[in-house]
Formats: sequence, structure tokens, C-alpha cells
Amino acid sequence: MRPSLCRLARTDAKAHSSGGKERLGGILKMGNATLRSLLVCGATSVLRRVKGNEKAPRRLVALLARRPFKVVAVALANKMARIIWALLTRGGTYRNTGPASGTAHT
Repeated sequence: MRPSLCRLARTDAKAHSSGGKERLGGILKMGNATLRSLLVCGATSVLRRVKGNEKAPRRLVALLARRPFKVVAVALANKMARIIWALLTRGGTYRNTGPASGTAHT
């Protein structure tokens, strides 16, 4: 099984489990630091455009209302890495179907 891009960039959270309760820590500092910083930088750029934009995806606006900016940026970077990995492994091109979609079609 090939490692996913999220694992390669290490944008996934470190898990700490005890007594059946799962707690997620910060992102791991292993993996490709350049790729991780580029993904997070791109995500923060997207999130800066979301503030004060009425056409912004509702999912991102709701996340920003509940969570700190950096946490949402890392979550968005992780999602972007998963989309990139799916496109690379399955082949295909990314087609944005709308401002609130956030899905990739192959």
C-alpha cells in the first residue's frame, strides 16, 4: 500500500487514545516539511479570502466560527492533500463545480 500524500506531508494529527476516548494532537513534524508548509500556506491564503466574503463556502465559514484560524488552515491543508493524492493515484483533472463543493471529480 502506498503512503498517502497526507502521511507524506504529515498534515494528519497525532492520536493519543486512552480509555476509548480519542484525542488528536498537533500535526506531526516528520515527513516533507516543504510540502507541508506549502499546503498550509495555500490553505491560509484560501482562508484569508473567506473572511468577509459572502460567496465563501459555508463549511469554511462555519469552521472558522468554531475553531482557531490555524487549526482550520491545517484541516484544509489536509483535505487539499487528500484531493491531490486521489487525483495523482487515480488520474484525472480537478474540476471545481462551485464555490461550496470542495470535491474532486475524476
